[in-house]
Amino acid sequence: MPVTADLIVTNARILTMDDANPRAEAIALSGGRIVAVGGVDAVLALKGETTRVIDAGGTSVLPGFIESHLHMFGGAEELPHLQVGDIEGFEALRASLLAHAAARPNDALLRAHGAGYTIISETETLTRHHIDRIVADRPVVIVAADHHTAWANTKALDMAGILKGKAVNPGNEVVMGPDGLATGELREGEAMAPVLHLAGANRSHLGIETGGEPDPAPTAAEWEADKEIMLAGLAHAAKHGITSFHNMDGNFYQLQLLDALEKDGTITVRGQVPFHFKKPMTLADLEKASEMDRRYRSDWVSSGLVKVFMDGVLESGTAFLVEPYADRPDWHGEPYFSNEEFSELATEIDRRGLQIAVHSIGDGAVRRVLNGYEAAQKANGVRDSRHRVEHVELITEEDMPRFAELGVIASMQPPHPPGGMCFPLEPTLSRIGENRRYLAYAWRRIKETGAALAFSSDWPVSPIDPIAGIHAAVTRKVWQDGDPDHSVSLHDAIAAYTIGSAYAEFAEDRKGMLKPGYFADLVILDEDIEAVAPESIDKIRPKMTICGGRITYAA
Repeated sequence: MPVTADLIVTNARILTMDDANPRAEAIALSGGRIVAVGGVDAVLALKGETTRVIDAGGTSVLPGFIESHLHMFGGAEELPHLQVGDIEGFEALRASLLAHAAARPNDALLRAHGAGYTIISETETLTRHHIDRIVADRPVVIVAADHHTAWANTKALDMAGILKGKAVNPGNEVVMGPDGLATGELREGEAMAPVLHLAGANRSHLGIETGGEPDPAPTAAEWEADKEIMLAGLAHAAKHGITSFHNMDGNFYQLQLLDALEKDGTITVRGQVPFHFKKPMTLADLEKASEMDRRYRSDWVSSGLVKVFMDGVLESGTAFLVEPYADRPDWHGEPYFSNEEFSELATEIDRRGLQIAVHSIGDGAVRRVLNGYEAAQKANGVRDSRHRVEHVELITEEDMPRFAELGVIASMQPPHPPGGMCFPLEPTLSRIGENRRYLAYAWRRIKETGAALAFSSDWPVSPIDPIAGIHAAVTRKVWQDGDPDHSVSLHDAIAAYTIGSAYAEFAEDRKGMLKPGYFADLVILDEDIEAVAPESIDKIRPKMTICGGRITYAA
C-alpha cells in the first residue's frame, strides 16, 4: 500500500543533485524521509486528507545546505556583539564603539567582531592606543574577522595580566612595542584567551580554546542559557537554508547541549562535533575522541571527527609556508607540529577509525598534513578514511594531485579570497606575492585533479549564508590578467554545499541529494537559481527550510 505523504512540494524546479534523476517538479515527504521525487501527478498521488501541499511558485528547490566548516556555539554567542566588518577608519570605529558601550553599560568586556586588518587604514595598524582614545575606562577587545588576531585596549591588557607580555607556544604572540609593553595586538588563541576570559566563563569558546569541558560545571540557569544560545545559532543557520553542519571546534559539552535539544524536540539542524586535539594533549587523550564517537551517533547529533590546527592565517603572518613570505623574506611562519609529531598523531587517530580535519592555510601546513595522512596509510593500511584539509588557501604544484591520490577531502571557503566577498586585497596578496598567487584558493584546480571538494563559510569568520558562498564561487574574479580562473560552475558550487559536504561526513547515502529514502532535508528558494544572472545569485533568499520533514524556517 503506498505511503501517504505528510508534506508535498509542487510547482518546483527541483535540482536533486542525483545524477540518476537530476530534475523534478514535485517531492513528497513522510516520516522524516523523502518518499517520492518526480512529476507532479505521480507525487500528488501520495496526497492524503492531512497532507500539507506547498506551492513553490516555480522557484528552485535544493537539498538542504550542509555547512562543512563553522563554529556554531561561538558564532551564536557572538550574534549580539558589536559587528565591525563594514567599518573603515578611526572615526567610524569611534562612533560605533561609543554607541555600543553606551548600550551595554553592564558588560564586563566590550566585544567587537569582524575587524579587517586595515580597519584604521592601509598604512596604520590598530593598537591599544587607538582603542584607548575611544574607551579607556572599560576593557575592550576587537576581534579580527578571521578570529586569529585581536586588539585590546590598555585596560583589558592590564586586567588580563598581559600588558607586559606573556610566554606562549609557537604560532601565538602577544606583540610587544618598543616601550616594553604590549601594543594591543594579540595573535592566535593563547595570546587572546586572557583578555577574552574577562567576559566570564566563556563556555562557548572552550571547544576552540582548549577542547576541554566547563570547570566549574554550569549551574542549571547557565545550562539553560547555553541551550538558548545554541538554539539561536541553529535558527540562524536554518534561516539560511542549512540543514546540517560540521562544527570545527569541539568538546563533550557542545554534544551534550545538542543532544538535549534533540531529546526535547527543539533541534532544527543536524550537527557533527569533533574532539579538538591541542597541545599539550598526548595520544592517550584521544580516548576521549573515541568515547565521543561511541556515545553520539544519532541522525541529529554525531562526532567521529578529530580537529587539529597546523598553523594560523596569512593576514597576520602565522600561516606556515614552504617558501618565505613575499613581504618578509626571513619568515616562513611556525607550524604547530613537527612532521614527526603530526605523523604520529595522524597514525593514532586513523588507527582508531576516526576521521581527521586539520586547519591548514599555508602551503607548508598543507604539505605537512598530507605527509601525516600518507604516513597513517603506510602504518595502518589504506581505508576509506576521508581525512580532510581545512582551508587550503595556498598549495604547491607538487601537492596538488596528492588530495585525489590519498583520498583526502579539500574543505574550502568561497567567501575567503581577498578582494572577493569578505576580505580586502591587502595584506594577503602582498604576503602571498605574485609568484605563487596562481596557487591561492585554487578550488577549480584542486577539483580538476579528481579530489573531493566541500564548501563552507567558517562562520563567524564570514557570513554563514551558503547562497552568498555559491555566488562568490561562481563569480570569482582573477586578481590580474594572466592569473588562472578559479571560479566554479553553478552546479559544482551547489554540489560542494550539498552532496560534496555529505560525502565529507560519510553521509552521501542519506543526505546531500533529494532521493527516495534520504532525509527530508531541503530548502525552497524565492527564485529559480538557474535563471538569475550569476551576479544576482546573492540576492536570492530561502523562503522555507525543511529538516527531517519539519519546517525549521519560513520567511
